[in-house]
Amino acid sequence: MNDRNKHRPEKTKKENAPPPDLSRERPASGGQEEDIFLKTEGLTAGYNRIPFVRDIFLSLPKGRITALIGPNGSGKSTILKTLSGRIPPLGGSIRLKGRSRSSFSRQELARAVAVMYTDPVKTELMSAREVVEAGRYPYTGALGILSEDDHRAVEEAIRTAHVEDLAGQDFMSLSDGQRQRILLARAIAQEAELLILDEPTSYLDIRYQLELLEILKELCSRRQTTVLMSLHELFLTEQIADLVVCLKNGCIEQSGTVQEIFSGDIIDGLYDLPAGTYASLRGKK
Repeated sequence: MNDRNKHRPEKTKKENAPPPDLSRERPASGGQEEDIFLKTEGLTAGYNRIPFVRDIFLSLPKGRITALIGPNGSGKSTILKTLSGRIPPLGGSIRLKGRSRSSFSRQELARAVAVMYTDPVKTELMSAREVVEAGRYPYTGALGILSEDDHRAVEEAIRTAHVEDLAGQDFMSLSDGQRQRILLARAIAQEAELLILDEPTSYLDIRYQLELLEILKELCSRRQTTVLMSLHELFLTEQIADLVVCLKNGCIEQSGTVQEIFSGDIIDGLYDLPAGTYASLRGKK
């Protein structure tokens, strides 16, 4: 199990301990550096130049699913927004495929990273299919005209996300859950190597939550897509994640495999529950 990444003044002996390195938890292929798609070192991020998360060390193995969990306000969304380029980092480094993220052009970054947020998306007179087609813009010219390859990628994304019945409808007429599934299809159509999802199950009922898990697993298996996502549903985290990062008060508390994180009292401590509470809810002692 990795050491805690949260600085606590009273534990001076641990202040200089090495940060968690997720590449060592379950490497994609022997833990070689070339298997790490994204790596951060000492990442600090926040808003209006005020740090909200500090000293974040992550190594995301290619083709694996990493889940961020933790209480509300722990910094999950801030990390995702920083890694995707939505907000600038305040310190530390971000590397994609061994390159500094700052060296990527906007088009290169769009081809490398696809993002799906829970923020409301408003469109005017766009069908759901046209929203999915927007995922191909990193590959089109300035006029945004789709090629045959682009149309094939869109059709495949629609099938993969199982939204064929929604594609012809007006996007704004769809329910929140239906829009979420269309936005997933758009992210899939982008064919990026890294897929970042912020609470992707928020508006989905249990049927589509489980369907989402299977879709993500398929992408990892078939395309070797690297997935980084935040989740509130711990039971879903147990089913889908290869690696789990526990965040609290803007710092990494623990990181490891599902088996490591969901054993003992780690979850209880993360959510300030009495010892044994989570195991009792799961029917385990």
